[in-house]
Order: sequence, then structure tokens, then C-alpha cells
Amino acid sequence: MVLAKHLTDDVNDIAKNAEESAGLLKETLDSLIGWLVSKTGSVIVAIIVILAGMKLVSMFLKLLKRSFERSKMEESVAGFLLSAIRIMGYILVFLTAATVVGFEVTSFVTILGTASLSIGLALQGALSNLAGGVLILALKPFQIGDYIIENNKNNEGTVVSIDIFYTRLCTPDNRVVVIPNGILADNSLVNLTNEDKRRVEIKISIAYNTDMQKVKKLVYNLLNADGRILQEEPKDVFIDSFDDSGMTLGIRAWVSTNDYWPVTWELREQVKKVFDSNGIEIPYNRVEVDMLQVKCIKEQER
Repeated sequence: MVLAKHLTDDVNDIAKNAEESAGLLKETLDSLIGWLVSKTGSVIVAIIVILAGMKLVSMFLKLLKRSFERSKMEESVAGFLLSAIRIMGYILVFLTAATVVGFEVTSFVTILGTASLSIGLALQGALSNLAGGVLILALKPFQIGDYIIENNKNNEGTVVSIDIFYTRLCTPDNRVVVIPNGILADNSLVNLTNEDKRRVEIKISIAYNTDMQKVKKLVYNLLNADGRILQEEPKDVFIDSFDDSGMTLGIRAWVSTNDYWPVTWELREQVKKVFDSNGIEIPYNRVEVDMLQVKCIKEQER
């Protein structure tokens, strides 16, 4: 009997709770329906605002896309900017619609701003690299295939990829260097292949008794005979400095960027061969010791 009584009480409690839940749900639905009825005009206007706003955002994005294509912006940058603008546009449209209906969006905006600040502080490094990537792809201080030297850690190599967060370089000995875009955007760098031509400069020591007219004639003959040297550009042969054991001869000529290193290496060899065959001395540090012979020291001691 006792067990039956407990079961009856439990069933009654469950039924009571179910009845209360149903009543609460009915009240909520009634309130919602009443609110919708009272806000029918506002809801219709909000729907119109959403549809019109999304249409305007879509039209604006198409205009931006055409503008990016005309400016030849990198596809990765254009895609990122279009996505960000689309999200911000949709957020603005829905906030406007919520305001029309009567929602208080001030607190929502405050919470969103606080959350954005917290996320920004937590992802400060990533956001810095993201901003750096966008700047690099938009301003193009270098492109894929350029040879650059970054002045922060003196890493250098040929650019093989430019991502949103990182840039990858391939060094001359075939190593891959990954550099955060924030570093490249915040520090100076040298682009060695941005221009079509570069100036080759070689310095070599010659003796003080060298005939300068002869040296200049020989070097100019080498420069004029090399077809890779741009003959329309100035060529210079000059004394760069006076040193302890000789003079430093400076040689300058312009070449296309692709020929810079081959011409530099071969011109050094050619100058050395010409100097050797014409008896032009390339001095080096040396010490001359004069030995004084003292005769008959023992005789003087006597």
C-alpha cells in the first residue's frame, strides 16, 4: 500500500509539473504572438530593411570587386577585404533591423566591443601579422620572385610565397626561411631585384708606382668588350682610396639585374688576368728586413 501511494504521488507531481510547463509555454507563446501582433508593422519594415540592406551590400561588393580587379590587387587581399566588408555590412543591416523592431542594441554593441577588445589582445601577434600581410599584398614592396634582405635579422632569399600571415624565402643554399609579415611590415628591407638594372662595383689594390693611364685604358677596354654591360650607362674607373701598401682602384658599370652576379665574378677574373699579363702589381702587406752584418765583433771585444 505504501509503495502504491508513493507511485501515485510521483505521478501526480509529474503531471503537475507538466501542466505548469505547458502553462508557462502557453503564456510565452501568447506573449510572443501578442508582441508580434503589436509589432506587425515594425517587423514588416525590419524584413524590408534586411532584404534591401543585403541587396545594397551585394551591389557594393560587386563594385569593390571590379575596382580591385582594375587596380590588379592580389586575389588573396581582395578576397580577404571583400569577406570582411561583407560581414561588417551584414552586421550593420541586422542591427538596423533590430533597432526598427524596438530592440535595444546599445548593450549588444557594448558587449561586442568588449569581446572584440579581449580577442584582439589575445591575438595581438596574429592580428599584427594579418595586418602586415594585407599591407604587403596591397602596397607590394616586394613580389614573388624578388630577392630581398630584411634588416631585422638579416635574413635574405628569393620570395617564394606571400601568405596572409607569413612570407617564405628560399635562400641561395636552398633553405626556406619563414618570416612573420608583421616583422616585414614594421622594419626596413632591401629589394635587390625590384629594378631592371644594377650597378656593379669592384675594388682592387694597385701599387703606387702604377701608370694610371695604362690601367684605365686596360679596364675600359674590358668594360667596352663585355656585351652584358650597358654601354649607354656611365662607366667609371677611379682611385677610391690611398692605403698603406698601395692604392684602391674603383670600377663601376651598369648591367641588367639578372647579369649582376655573373658579370661581377667574371669581371674580377678578367681584371686579374689583364693586370698579370701587363705587369701591373697588385700589392699585399709584406715586411722587408735588412740584415746588418757586424764584422769582427770578437776583434773589437779584444
